[in-house]
Amino acid sequence: MLPDYEIIQHKIYDVPSIKIYPVFDVHHGSPESRMDDFIKFVNHVAETPNEYVILGGDLIDNGTKSSVTNCFRATIPPSQQKREMANILAPLAEKGKVLGATTGNHERRNRDVDDDPVYDICCKLDIENLYRENVCFIKIQMGKEGVKSGDYRPTYMLVVTHGTGGGVLSGSSLNRNERFGYSIDGADCIITGHTHKPMTSQPGKVVIDTRNNVVSVKPFKVLVATSWLDYGGYAARYMLQPSSFCLNSLTLCGDHKEMTVTM
Repeated sequence: MLPDYEIIQHKIYDVPSIKIYPVFDVHHGSPESRMDDFIKFVNHVAETPNEYVILGGDLIDNGTKSSVTNCFRATIPPSQQKREMANILAPLAEKGKVLGATTGNHERRNRDVDDDPVYDICCKLDIENLYRENVCFIKIQMGKEGVKSGDYRPTYMLVVTHGTGGGVLSGSSLNRNERFGYSIDGADCIITGHTHKPMTSQPGKVVIDTRNNVVSVKPFKVLVATSWLDYGGYAARYMLQPSSFCLNSLTLCGDHKEMTVTM
């Protein structure tokens, strides 16, 4: 597997815009997982031009005896969860619609045996070059193909990690993600999940350009992806607040640099 800091690069030319869906927290194998809806979503993206996904972890529930998930309630065992998820995602991989992939805390339950189900899924789909274990740095260059070197091309840098920490209130999750964004120069959008609370924000940071003697404020977006779980299971047991399903996406403009988050 490739190191985290090796940038994943994509060149997507001659399109007015692209739409990117962050796919986090599907939890295939959980009784609460909205798998019918997820399969319909995958088929839609596979057949729709200029739509892509980023795989952000917790694709499978992967319950173990020592986890808070009751593994005996799983609809199918983890090995089958992994195999079926690969089959579900195959149409996206075949059409080049996966931009990057990283793992989640549910897949890290296998760390005692040094196995990562998301990496295994990527290997099955022949996209292991798009996998990073902890964080993905994804560079997307757009514009027109065949222009002269040095001509303007809108270029976007996305930073993707599964996320960490629960937090009863939405603000604690958003604050954590914004702090992470402040630590990374050049990020246009921080994309996480994990909390199952879809949300977005746009903080800014002061940027000093010593070459041109300019001080400016550079905005960056934070996008926390929706989960594909109905409320129940250990979330109800531990009195966690329910969150609604809200499919969110990031649209990148092709002829000038502009990002739009839709929820």
